[in-house]
Amino acid sequence: FFAKHKLFIRYTLHRSHSHNQNLKRKKMGRSNEQDLLSTEIVNRGIEPSGPNAGSPTFSVRVRRRLPDFLQSVNLKYVKLGYHYLINHAVYLATIPVLVLVFSAEVGSLSRDEIWKKLLDYDLATVIGFFCVFVLTACVYFMSRPRSVYLIDFACYKPSDELKVTKEEFIELARKSGKFDEETLGFKKRILQASGIGDETYVPRSISSSENITTMKEGREEASTVIFGALDELFEKTRVKPKDVGVLVVNCSIFNPTPSLSAMVINHYKMRGNILSYNLGGMGCSAGIIGLDLARDMLQSNPNSYAVVVSTEMVGYNWYVGHDKSMVIPNCFFRMGCSAVMLSNRRRDFRHAKYRLEHIVRTHKAADDRSFRSVHQEEDEQGFKGLKISRDLMEVGGEALKTNITTLGPLVLPFSEQLLFFAALLRRTFSPAAKTSTTTSFSSSLNAKTNGTTTKSSSSDLSKPYIPDYKLAFEHFCFHAASKVVLEELQKNLGLSEENMEASRMTLHRFGNTSSSGIWYELAYLEAKESVRRGDRVWQIAFGSGFKCNSVVWKAMRKVKKPTRNNPWVDCINRYPVPL
Repeated sequence: FFAKHKLFIRYTLHRSHSHNQNLKRKKMGRSNEQDLLSTEIVNRGIEPSGPNAGSPTFSVRVRRRLPDFLQSVNLKYVKLGYHYLINHAVYLATIPVLVLVFSAEVGSLSRDEIWKKLLDYDLATVIGFFCVFVLTACVYFMSRPRSVYLIDFACYKPSDELKVTKEEFIELARKSGKFDEETLGFKKRILQASGIGDETYVPRSISSSENITTMKEGREEASTVIFGALDELFEKTRVKPKDVGVLVVNCSIFNPTPSLSAMVINHYKMRGNILSYNLGGMGCSAGIIGLDLARDMLQSNPNSYAVVVSTEMVGYNWYVGHDKSMVIPNCFFRMGCSAVMLSNRRRDFRHAKYRLEHIVRTHKAADDRSFRSVHQEEDEQGFKGLKISRDLMEVGGEALKTNITTLGPLVLPFSEQLLFFAALLRRTFSPAAKTSTTTSFSSSLNAKTNGTTTKSSSSDLSKPYIPDYKLAFEHFCFHAASKVVLEELQKNLGLSEENMEASRMTLHRFGNTSSSGIWYELAYLEAKESVRRGDRVWQIAFGSGFKCNSVVWKAMRKVKKPTRNNPWVDCINRYPVPL
């Protein structure tokens, strides 16, 4: 009987084992899901009307936090970072060895022996060695990628007549007649917890009772913000529009025909052989994608200028339905645009502000949850808008983990990398570390912020080592998506209030300006005279797809406090403000 039914018994046991494993995974998944949720009781005041009039009312608010994305490190992304490093640093690894060998050989000879060896060579041999050396040096310098410099950048500041407070924003939405009181109340609660101040800018078209998502309205808003930023950029850099060889314009939602890049070329009468690109649907991280594209174009086109324009159309993206997951973008996005001038000309070394060091891009669209986390679609009534998934915080944390794990080997000091890998190897191969897998990242981070060290020791092999990114960068410009996102980034990366100041103040003053937001943050640092020669700036942005992209700059000189052509000039003395 057992011989005849052996296969069936084996299959049954396998199914039972698989079922138990699935149950365990589901329980762990529910446990992990609950760990990412936080609750708070909100006092909503006295009920004005209804059967409960005069009674205090409360509500429970549930929030989703970013996952502790540094607790588990995927080794393949560490390897990817080292792959980038080795490809660009092979000469740094071989030249010191050759110098040491040559020094040891020459150091063992006396002065007379050195002259004797040199005189033994005939003139043809010496000339031959010299030609080989010159040829090798020429090949090295010609094949080395050209440095890309940031000459200057500009951020558009709308006129004061477009400035609105949070209360005025709600009144504009009410005036349009497209939202019921429940939706307006939801918007008001989102705004109160958003971290956005009372001086952000929105187009007046959002108060229109008619359809505002027309091509005419979109083009008018685009021409206002794009030409405003470019006029300021050309004035600051003194570069003529006809001298620009590469143009990249990115706007996620509004993509007319002719394109926005064609609109720029037509307005400034740029030259006919310009390399122009128009990026659409790339989300809030499209500005760094545009930089990456411009860098590649400059590598193949020497002695050229490249301009990258990043913006988003608020009025054209205005959602007029009642789906709460699609109403959220209305509350955060505000008017803004940035324009960046890049150059690969060696003569620009002296007056450039920054040099481009690294760009690391991470794309998670292969995962279905990441792909649908920010999705443009129609609601049940047929109104088009951006739908924000509840998984957004989690997939964003995963994308960020991948990105910084890849970036780490390129920017972290050798001491930090050595400690990180020592802790990683200990946790991987030590039996004590394998049996203790419940140590969370948050506990180690709390110890770090309380003043105690979190570096791994022989007495605690299971505790993960958190690399200190403050040793790699002096300034941080994180995409100002919302107050909650910035708080979770600060907590997970162990950053100080000063490190997060530029991002928080930009969110408060200008709101979420999509892909241009990281440049308003850098403008804030310049207005505060915080950027000095040799400082490293880390800009990081998130976008639909889901994408997380990083760019690293190195300051070429101390940036003096601007007296004009900076969006913070008239208000920088009031910042920072408490949130």
